[in-house]
Amino acid sequence: MASIIEVVKKNLDLTQNKPLKACIYEAFRKTIILGDIPAGERINEKEFSEVLNISRTPIRFALQELVKEQLVTHVPKIGIVIKGISIKDAHEIYEIRKSLDTLATIKAMNLMTDDDFEELESLLIQGEYLNETGQVDKLLQNFSDFNSFIYEKSQMLRLKTIVTELQAYLIYFRDIAIRSSSRRSRALKEHWLIFRGMKTQNSEQITLITHEHLNRSLTFILKEMERRQID
Repeated sequence: MASIIEVVKKNLDLTQNKPLKACIYEAFRKTIILGDIPAGERINEKEFSEVLNISRTPIRFALQELVKEQLVTHVPKIGIVIKGISIKDAHEIYEIRKSLDTLATIKAMNLMTDDDFEELESLLIQGEYLNETGQVDKLLQNFSDFNSFIYEKSQMLRLKTIVTELQAYLIYFRDIAIRSSSRRSRALKEHWLIFRGMKTQNSEQITLITHEHLNRSLTFILKEMERRQID
């Protein structure tokens, strides 16, 4: 249990301007989605409380939220057990994202101004710099900003709400992918291709590149999940 607690502690960011229970919840969620706690492991609320030197209340809150998301399950007479993300879940999430990303990108393309395109291009240039200088954490944020910008410019508020439900999974999957220098460099090139398709108003190219981009990401994620013996 001590090693599991250390993994969660590593993902615990108390510098955020958020309540402790939210920080604990996000740390658990990230750790589980990344597969750093194996499925079937039991979470001992009391031990976490003692090792982290915090009350059991925020830990209990986090676990209750994770039960709702079906990332953990409550087993009678045993307690909270990790369910995690399966390979089937990853396939489902990426299939949903292919449809939503394609729709948002084409909608944004038709609504963006010249200034918007310049801003999006600046994000790509910044991403190139962050990649070349090895600033991986900032590059992760840059990738998120690129996607968020497109969704914002699509002006489809309900679509953005749907994506928000998947956001944590997508961010953590992206975190796995861009830790590989080859994958993040390839992903940057794919972002440039999407941008050029938007500039030339080429819906077919956007659809093709978006699907290829996400298929490559999924392939990378699946290999990593298999390496970690998830599912």
